[in-house]
Amino acid sequence: MSDHVSNSAAVSVHVLRRLPQYLNYLKSLDTREIRSISAPAIAKALQLNEVQVRKDLAIVSAAGKPRTGFALSALINDIESYLGYDNVNEAVLVGAGQLGRALLSYSGFESCGLKIAVAFDADDSVVGMDIGGKKVFPVSKLKDLCKRMNIHIGILTVPADQAQSVCDRLVDAGILAIWNFAPVHLTAPEDVIVQNENMAHSLAVLSKRLKEKRDVSGYAGQNR
Repeated sequence: MSDHVSNSAAVSVHVLRRLPQYLNYLKSLDTREIRSISAPAIAKALQLNEVQVRKDLAIVSAAGKPRTGFALSALINDIESYLGYDNVNEAVLVGAGQLGRALLSYSGFESCGLKIAVAFDADDSVVGMDIGGKKVFPVSKLKDLCKRMNIHIGILTVPADQAQSVCDRLVDAGILAIWNFAPVHLTAPEDVIVQNENMAHSLAVLSKRLKEKRDVSGYAGQNR
């Protein structure tokens, strides 16, 4: 990746959310048949604004050329490098319920630079299980294993009423970044990154956009 691309600290969350979208599309293309691709082509395929796509790609790569666009393989590498996907980070998951088990069984995280090493749960009937190749340990061993394995990312998939106490334990264990799937605001030290995945928020956006679409088309909820 070129030295003159923008500092990620100045990049908006919206850009960071679009970059994986570009990456997934680019990876779906056959690099044996397609050697280069342009921002307009990406914008058209993903139904995005062409100017926005150009700006986003300029942040992560300086390899674009007039008329020919970007070398496909190089652009994929630049986006992966910018997002840190080329450096696999190990994580722990706390809460081996239905959502936690789904995440433990998901095989796509490593291609995004994340590897769930172990899981933890407070339920004795779950402790000792092997889920997706990851062993479930009692929460009492969280700090010891995080320290010994030098893990700094925690994935939180516990009920809302347990989330803050688990967050506190993760911080005490040396976790520096928390991916929170619990529907609750967490209080953490300023130097700890908390990324919330609020499904209610996403559903609200989906519902609002659907309502707007219906209003514009004159569709008021009747069956087509």
